[in-house]
Amino acid sequence: MNPLAGIALKVVSTAFFTGMATLIKLVSERFPVGEIAFARSFFGLIPVLVWAAWRGQFPGVFLTRNPRGHLLRVTVGTASMFLGFSALRFLPIADATAIGYAAPLFTVAFAALLLRETVRLYRWSAVVVGLIGVVIILSEYLSPTVAAGSLIGAGLQLSSAVFAAYAAIQISFLSRTEPAGTIVVYFSSFAALVALCTLPFGWVVPTPLEALMLVGMGIFGGIGQVLMTTSYRYADASVLAPFDYTSMLWAVLASLIVFSTVPTPVVLIGSAVIIGAGLFVIWRERQLGLIRNRIKQAQPPAPPAA
Repeated sequence: MNPLAGIALKVVSTAFFTGMATLIKLVSERFPVGEIAFARSFFGLIPVLVWAAWRGQFPGVFLTRNPRGHLLRVTVGTASMFLGFSALRFLPIADATAIGYAAPLFTVAFAALLLRETVRLYRWSAVVVGLIGVVIILSEYLSPTVAAGSLIGAGLQLSSAVFAAYAAIQISFLSRTEPAGTIVVYFSSFAALVALCTLPFGWVVPTPLEALMLVGMGIFGGIGQVLMTTSYRYADASVLAPFDYTSMLWAVLASLIVFSTVPTPVVLIGSAVIIGAGLFVIWRERQLGLIRNRIKQAQPPAPPAA
């Protein structure tokens, strides 16, 4: 284990994902969401396959024991992708990022309902507080002075967070039998095929610069996926989880530098509430993990077999 290396990889991965989102927003006015989703998925495969080959997992990365599980994960994950990319057409990156933080909160609820995990009062309280933060952010979009498109964007991003949470549950199921590389490759491959089905609905021929941006968003997304996955080889998930929120820093910088927009105080307050609730869940899970380890260490060893 090398926690500092894991943290560095995690933080850099969030920067690449924000770069991907920035490119998506730049082209979202001109290109249909299906074409954008195809570019993200298809070109995102390049870094992932290179990474798999480097680790000696090619072509074994395509072997699977659970094709049905991958199909369900692709379905909900692609829905989340389409909704999230559509939302970026209407929302500033920082606002979309903040609303997207609701996904881990929904994951807690889905874990209780679908995985039958025990979710106690502390975590339920954090979920409620986090959702209050989401409501604070959304309240700004309910103002009569706000354009209808912004309200649509907020609704799309919130829906994307719900599907992303359900996708996380499916990944939890798949990870019991499937390597991380296999999960990523199958998702990107099938998501590209689904997005390609939108071709008859009118794709746009890109200029050379736009083509470079479409390829770039896929490469950025793929590199972000590889870095994020690799980070877990160096540090525990509980150590890395808080650094997911560095994406808000990158999103604010992208909003300022590329789009000359500043998040409003309401969005920042709501983001702080959501992040605080998420950090509390992470801290609580870490404490419970330490308690479980102490109990396990205190148990006497099993007697030898006769």
